Amino acid sequence: MKSDITLTVDGQRYALTVDNRVTLLDALRDNLGVTSAKKGCDHGQCGSCTVLLNGRRATTCLAFAVAHDEADITTSAGLAQDGDLHPLHRAFIDHDAFQCGYCTPGQICSAVGMLDEARQGWPSAVTAEVTSAPPLDTAEIRERMSGNLCRCGACVNIVAAISEVATGRRLAAFPSAAEPRQERWS
Repeated sequence: MKSDITLTVDGQRYALTVDNRVTLLDALRDNLGVTSAKKGCDHGQCGSCTVLLNGRRATTCLAFAVAHDEADITTSAGLAQDGDLHPLHRAFIDHDAFQCGYCTPGQICSAVGMLDEARQGWPSAVTAEVTSAPPLDTAEIRERMSGNLCRCGACVNIVAAISEVATGRRLAAFPSAAEPRQERWS
């Protein structure tokens, strides 16, 4: 059985017909040619396929495309604006936070999402005090990024890159991931 769906990916609206068994990741990569999200484990465990789905981070390898008709999807490539890298892209480069780079798009989307979650005061499993905004220390960043794996061992540099954005001027330079794309980048 097939269904007609509409997806907005990195600000571009697409109408497509997909088999109801097609994952969102396969719809992005195979149907739309959007290859920023990577297929890693295909079991929802590595985070390579992470995108921002309606402003929240989500793994796409286990999500059915038909379940996300009319979704707004932002990939790592879509975080760049007019050729300018997102502050997290720049921080990953500056901190050498990738080696093979395969997990990097998912890591960056997840970091954007988790920084937004932290800004909204969402606690993590290691947040000691849940009634106030959690500090984004190393333990918080590691816990919040635990769904994204780096097999090359660049984890220390990834935490450093995210920490710089979370605590530095780079964070103030980009809007919330939860805001609609048109408003974020206009």
